[in-house]
Amino acid sequence: MIDDKRLSVLLVDDEERFRQGLRTLLNFYNINSELPVEVVGDADCVEQVLKFTGHKNPDLILLDMQLTGCDGITVLARLKETGFSGKVLVLSAHQEDDWIFRAMQAGAAGYVFKNRLATQLCEAISTVTRSEIYLPSEVASRFFRFFQAYSDSCVRACHEVHLTEREQEVLYWLTQGASNEEIAKHLYVTVATIKAHLTSIFEKLKVTSRTQAIVTALKLGLVKA
Repeated sequence: MIDDKRLSVLLVDDEERFRQGLRTLLNFYNINSELPVEVVGDADCVEQVLKFTGHKNPDLILLDMQLTGCDGITVLARLKETGFSGKVLVLSAHQEDDWIFRAMQAGAAGYVFKNRLATQLCEAISTVTRSEIYLPSEVASRFFRFFQAYSDSCVRACHEVHLTEREQEVLYWLTQGASNEEIAKHLYVTVATIKAHLTSIFEKLKVTSRTQAIVTALKLGLVKA
């Protein structure tokens, strides 16, 4: 059990019913003295998260990976930019290695499967509030094998993928969830120029979609989440 100070928690999920369920579960922990936690707010999009953390500084954010208009990776990246000092624990229905790895690389302190909340959440919160990393036991070994493969691929990527400086900039904004129009504004070029750069990036990464490009770039360490 963590110390007697109540842990302030922000719930971030775009489904109100799920947030209500989380509140019920956390309240159960309180009643049974398993975890002294207090839900201080909830949000369903990145703008609400940033507004809330800008006024208050919760100890812990319970973050879904798929939100209104963006994903959890974007939220993690934006929180990092603001210097958020609390912990972020991802709650997700996705159990694929890519999702777990991207979340952890982006700064999450832990990852919990939504269908295992009843058995994993209490331990996960206790673990991350001790400044330790939480991963479900059934995926921990897979994650570290994936991490090792990622490290090896990073070395290969330095020699095999040659992106121009401008392509690296475009790829960075792509991983931040920016549209072609938004990338063009950031880089002060036309949308047509961005499309041309993306075509070249896709060819060099041997992918055919924005999502594949993002996953491949993160795997190869070409950009940081």
